[in-house]
Amino acid sequence: MVRIASVNVNGVRAAFRKGMGEWLEAGGFDIVALQEVRALDEDLLPLVPGWHVLHDPATAKGRAGVAVLSKEPSIAHRTDIGLKTFDTKGRWLEADFLIGETPLTVVSTYVHSGEVGSPKQADKYRFLDSMAKRLPKLREHTDHAVVMGDFNVGHTQLDIKNWRGNQKSAGFLPEERSYLDRWLGTGMVTGVDGVRGRGHGWVDVGRTAHPDVDGPYTWWSQRGKAFDTDTGWRIDYQMATPALAAVVRDYRVDRASAYDTRWSDHAPVIVDYDL
Repeated sequence: MVRIASVNVNGVRAAFRKGMGEWLEAGGFDIVALQEVRALDEDLLPLVPGWHVLHDPATAKGRAGVAVLSKEPSIAHRTDIGLKTFDTKGRWLEADFLIGETPLTVVSTYVHSGEVGSPKQADKYRFLDSMAKRLPKLREHTDHAVVMGDFNVGHTQLDIKNWRGNQKSAGFLPEERSYLDRWLGTGMVTGVDGVRGRGHGWVDVGRTAHPDVDGPYTWWSQRGKAFDTDTGWRIDYQMATPALAAVVRDYRVDRASAYDTRWSDHAPVIVDYDL
């Protein structure tokens, strides 16, 4: 059994000050994907002794950053998503492992948050386009792969508590959601924005585990009482190839018991795979 967790830590140094270290030590994880690390190697490595660490910090200090922690070393890793038109450092990290005789590829990704009508939204679409081109190549690389992280997109109305009020907001725009329609669909798919495209056949492990229910949410605004009232968004995913999804044994969102016990504004997504 391989336990894989993914979480946007919202700054790893602050997260460790608030209790992330205890969570990491107690979780029984084999692989942990981190997003929004917002640190340099010299900041991150002393926090995680005993772990093998792959880390791709962002070019701009204190921004983005993705990492993969593992109990066993990876056999290869890559950070190039194939996009040459602008800087994507700190947003995409692939790592290959050998679990027994089974090759496994994990990806930690942090998609841009976007902002409607701004260059930030254009950057988000360019990155999502690059993901769409990379996903088929990952499936060619191995039958067992999982793309994890903060996608900054809620796929359907079930994934956002206040979906009616966010239909024109970054994170729930039809054009954004249609990427997930295609990534998770099979055959020819008509996205929620009306655009047709070929489905990629990936599996949303969280929605498969919890069909037809609201959430379970993975992010809550720091404003007001969003966490206390569970007014959240499900924007953190483990998206697996069909072969890997077939061996899922457990999925859970590790939501904190109370607001003041949180060490990030996101909750970890934890999956057990029977490899």
